[in-house]
Amino acid sequence: MLDNKIKILIADDDEDIREILDILLKAEGFSTVMASDGKQAIELADETIDLIILDVAMPEKNGFQACNEIRKKTIAPILFLTAKTMESDKVFGFSAGGDDYLVKPFSNTELIFRIKALLRRCYQYQPVLKEKSGIYKIDGIVLNEVTKNVTVDNVPITLTPIEFDLLKLMMKFPNKVFTGQNLYESIWNQNYTYLDNNTIVVHISNLRKKIEKDPKNPVHLKSMWGRGYYVGEANKIF
Repeated sequence: MLDNKIKILIADDDEDIREILDILLKAEGFSTVMASDGKQAIELADETIDLIILDVAMPEKNGFQACNEIRKKTIAPILFLTAKTMESDKVFGFSAGGDDYLVKPFSNTELIFRIKALLRRCYQYQPVLKEKSGIYKIDGIVLNEVTKNVTVDNVPITLTPIEFDLLKLMMKFPNKVFTGQNLYESIWNQNYTYLDNNTIVVHISNLRKKIEKDPKNPVHLKSMWGRGYYVGEANKIF
């Protein structure tokens, strides 16, 4: 979060729902930004947004399409709102980069609960961060983004620039499960294709060889089958 007031992007083509969510969230002390379609949501999603609420059935670009584009710009938690209840739709939403899924109609209490839970996972449970020095600490790993130094259990580790950036990204958002697409588009800043997953696998493997005592049984940089990679304790969102 970039300031003291959490900013939430609300994207829904139904004006009544936008107004209801706006009133509800502001009553909880949040700041809000509104989008009436998927294209506008993509345009408004930036580093100042702390959480994004995406309706699935929107014009211009639907919620899943918007999520794919937004994930190229930010890893802020994304909550889908939808009338769809099929399990395959939920899987598709998570595959697109979403973090949680709420089916309409929903109660105001449940919505606020889900939002606060996502914010806790993404921000409250981060490691202690000394913003001025840029030091991140978690699970015996200490990363200094200013000096580019990394230690594991007080032992200095030499990483390549890509390995350093991968580790830094995951340490900035511990417990967050990153898909291969999340990692590739965030670090390489290029559009992801299925073939690029091999690049991610190789770099993760090399990184584990340097930070893990037993790379085949990692305790720092772990995997969630079918989802991706994470540092810390993965959010259980299923």
